[in-house]
Amino acid sequence: MLRSKRILAGFGLIAVCGGLVAAGSAFTASNTVPDASLGQGANVISGYSVSSVSYTANGSNPSNIDAVSFSITPASASTVKVQLVSGGSWYACSNTSGSVTCATTSPQATAGAANSLNVVAGQ
Repeated sequence: MLRSKRILAGFGLIAVCGGLVAAGSAFTASNTVPDASLGQGANVISGYSVSSVSYTANGSNPSNIDAVSFSITPASASTVKVQLVSGGSWYACSNTSGSVTCATTSPQATAGAANSLNVVAGQ
């Protein structure tokens, strides 16, 4: 008789644990994640050609450079920037059908500090 009570107590404990597991899984949170895309690809990166570079000196102080202009090929570059001093400021440019103009007044570029013409262009 004592043995049957222990077996029944053991089954009771298993039933209680099973009930807790079932109840616990009913209260777990769920996450909804939207569909997404991921990919990798490769393509050839071609360069641009810059020609006919011209600097515009300031009318009052000719040691200041107010603008840089040049032609760029292919003409489809949508973003063009220039740098006149290695490690210095980058200046935004406007490109109209391959004719690029860059204002270099903010901060003011100077002929004495200019040591390079770095051009970055992209589509």
